[in-house]
Parts: sequence; C-alpha cells; structure tokens
Amino acid sequence: MSTTTERIAAGPGTGRRRGGWWAALAGVVAAGAGLALAELLAAFVDPASSPVLAAGAAVVDAVPPGLKDLAIAWFGTADKVVLLVSIGVVLAAGAALAGVLEQRRPPAGVVLLGAVGVVAGVVAALRPGATVVWAVPSLVGVGAAVPLLRALVARVPGATGSAVGAVPGAQGVARREFLVWTGLSAAAGLVALGASRAVSAGGRAVQAVREAIRLPAPATTAPPVPAGAELDVDGLATYLTPNETFYRIDTALRVPQVNPEDWSLTVTGLVDEPFTITWDDLLALPLTEHHVTLACVSNQVGGDLIGNALWLGYPVRELLSRARPQAGADMVLSRSVDGFTAGTPLEVLLEDDRDCLLAVGMNGEPLPPEHGFPARLVVPGLYGYVSATKWVTELKVTRFADDEAYWTPRGWSALGPIKLSSRIDVPRPGDNLAAGTVTVAGVAWAQHTGIGRVEVRVDDGDWVAAEVADTVGPDTWRQWRYDWDAAPGDHLVAVRATDAGGVVQTDAQAPPAPDGATGWHTIPLTIM
Repeated sequence: MSTTTERIAAGPGTGRRRGGWWAALAGVVAAGAGLALAELLAAFVDPASSPVLAAGAAVVDAVPPGLKDLAIAWFGTADKVVLLVSIGVVLAAGAALAGVLEQRRPPAGVVLLGAVGVVAGVVAALRPGATVVWAVPSLVGVGAAVPLLRALVARVPGATGSAVGAVPGAQGVARREFLVWTGLSAAAGLVALGASRAVSAGGRAVQAVREAIRLPAPATTAPPVPAGAELDVDGLATYLTPNETFYRIDTALRVPQVNPEDWSLTVTGLVDEPFTITWDDLLALPLTEHHVTLACVSNQVGGDLIGNALWLGYPVRELLSRARPQAGADMVLSRSVDGFTAGTPLEVLLEDDRDCLLAVGMNGEPLPPEHGFPARLVVPGLYGYVSATKWVTELKVTRFADDEAYWTPRGWSALGPIKLSSRIDVPRPGDNLAAGTVTVAGVAWAQHTGIGRVEVRVDDGDWVAAEVADTVGPDTWRQWRYDWDAAPGDHLVAVRATDAGGVVQTDAQAPPAPDGATGWHTIPLTIM
C-alpha cells in the first residue's frame, strides 16, 4: 500500500503527532548522511574544512580563559574528545528537531537544516589560512541533506494520517518503506564516511615517513642524566617523561599531518635578510641536544600538565642572527601550520645561555605528530602558550605593539615566564597509610633558574628540608623526597620550593589565568 493511499485514508493532523519519533530519526539520518558527504569532500579540500572540526575550532577560539581552565581541570587532555562528542550530541539533537519540524510545520525543518549548513560553511571559510573553497564541503553536504530530509519525512509512517486499520496492512507497508529508505541513506552515509577516512590516509603516510627518518647525530650532545637524578620512589614522576605520556595541550582538534618533504620554515618580518629553510636544510645544520621541562600555563597547582624531555634541534638564536633583526623589534611571532601563533620576547630567543631550539627530536626519536612533527619550538623558562609552537612554519620578527599572538586577545598575559612551583606525587589522598615512616615525594621546577631547596611541612609544624635529587641543569625539574615519621590521624602535608637565587615559592593562591597558577601544593592524608 503506498504512502499516498495512507494520506487519503487518514484524518488531518493525527499522523503528524504519531510520527514524531520516526521524523526525528529521519532528521538524524538525513543530517548524518549530509555530514558524511561533507567529511568526504573535506578530505579532498583540506581536513580542517570539515564542518565538525571548523565548528570545534571556532568554539576553542571563542572560549574565555576561565572556561578553558575549567574544561582542562575537568577533562584534562581529553578535553578535545569531550568537545567533539558534545558537538556531535548537539548536531544529533538539532537534526532530530529538524525532522520533527519538517513533519509538523514544513518547511521549517529544511530551513533549520539549511541554515546550519550555511553557517558551518561560513565558519569554515573564515578559519585562519582558509579560502572560500573551505565552505564547499558544508554547502554540498547540506545541499544533499535537505532533499533527503524531505524525502524521508514524506515516508514517515502515519505522517499524514492515523487511520490504522482503515486500509489493512498499510501502516506496516509504510513502515517497511520508511525503514528501507532510512537504512539505505544511513548506509550511503557510512560509505561516504569510510571513504573520507580512506582519503585521509595521509596521516598514516606521514607516520610511515616519520618512522623511516634517522635523525643525524647531534653536533653538541647534552650532558648525561646523572644517576642521582632518579630517587626510585614508586609513583614519582620519572626524570624524563616518556613521549607517550607527555602532556598535550593545544588548539588543534585534528593533529596536523605534515610531510617533511612539504615542510619549510620562513624567517621574516623586521629583518634585513629574510630566508626560508627546508627539512633537508634543517637536518644539515649542526644540531644540539638539551634537556628542557615544558609546562602549560593552564596547569593547576599540583597538576600534571608538565613534562621533561631530551630535545634535539637547532638554536633559534642562530636562525634569528642569520636573518639580522632590525632595531626596535622585540617579539617573534611563531606561526603553526594550523594558524596558531605564539609571541615570544626576542631577547629571550637571542640569549647565549638559553638553549631555545627549533626541535626535530624528542627523547631520541623524531617528534611524535601530536608533539609537533616535523618541527616545533622549545623555549626554556616560558609557558607553552607564548613559546612552544608545534608544526611551526614561520618566525616573524615584529613588535609587541604591532602584533598579538593567539591567546593574548583572549585574556592571557603577553609574557609568560614559568613560575617557581613544586608538586607532591606520592602519597595521594585516599592512600592506605600506616603509622611509621611514610615517604613523601614529588618534583619541583624553576626553569632557567634552577631549584635550590625543597621543604615539606606537616600540619602547622616547621618547614623541614627534603632530599633533592641531582639534575642535568637549571632548565629541568628536580625530584625530591622526605621520609616522614607519621603519627596516626588526619594531616595536611604541604611543599614549597626555593630557587637557586633564593626566591621562595609564594603561598598566595592564584588561578592559571592570566599568567600561571601559584600557591603551595597541599594534600590531606589519613594515617591509620
């Protein structure tokens, strides 16, 4: 029995109420198929032109510092996954609403769906580095979703009447017809989505290139890590952070896949001799190794958005010296392949005793893609948001008065020196601890100054010096431990550090925004 027969047999309006759930399904399937088509086209245009990624990137750009810190505090390095899942949920709900509206108040549903698609196209076209072509995936996707939505809603069981039983078997036939249409549409969407993933196999190709790279031996090697740098306490952060557990905080929802053969770095701006180097040019230069601890400005007191690694690269000061910065320049605006920028004081990058690197290696291997492959900046002593640009492609010598980096207009300080801090790694609140000797241990850092002393305090007692491990130099964190004779009861244990210059870590509590958190890390412990 055809859908037309049902329309004739049905009474006015009742089927629209009955078919709401089917209409919602029609909306989700139509929008999903259109989105899958858009993803397929984005794989050819540019992966970043994906409607979902473009929308997510726009959300990241618009998030105020406080909300960004809240998201990182709640979700840590899973914040991007949470954002994308949230966008998916919102899109699904909106698509379901479009289906219901199209059934009950046509053409409200297709208008809603079309408006969302147009907005997505505009957002994609306005992304940094985008062209008007970036709008094409969203527009073509919604162009396919709109007629599909109309076709599916027209086949919603009972969409135009409720005379079930007036024509024997009609409702069952209509339901099967609807399910066939939605099933075929969903299958087509899955095929398109799978094809988009196949076309986007460039990431696997870049990974294969990375695995085949053999980095040259450094012309200047880093001092060996002294045996005394590790205190061998279970649960204590290792002196060198493995690549796979090194924190990752950036604005890229999709890790850029950059083939070294296509990569280059341009040094430009207020310089007398601008130039561009390729990957082969970079590897031919005398590279140097240096241990550096990096920290994110969003790190809370006691947080884990910090890590220490052995980096291999070329000194940034040599690149800048070759370009010959002009008088009056005071900032270098570094730009990533995805449009992110960081503003670093020029004088910091030119310091002879500060090994700022254009890094290509991390802990003895090429940079992992999520940490900037093929090249990134590593600057001791500055938070990453003003220095640690990944997938870097440009160094623009400029002035703070003339240029702003990505996070500055969003409320963060233009200057980001890492603050003296310390952390308790073990024990953790809630651990089952018996009276007697309890080892309290953690790490402390004061990059490019160095840690001079670490002290521990239990409750309101005196500060007691902890054992501080050896270190390679002032640009890395140091482990510390304190063997505490713990008595039964509830206690508060705090730690503070003093840098090599005698500056004591402040107890003033401050949030990460706008230039880094401060305060003593204090934990509650119960001794049985």
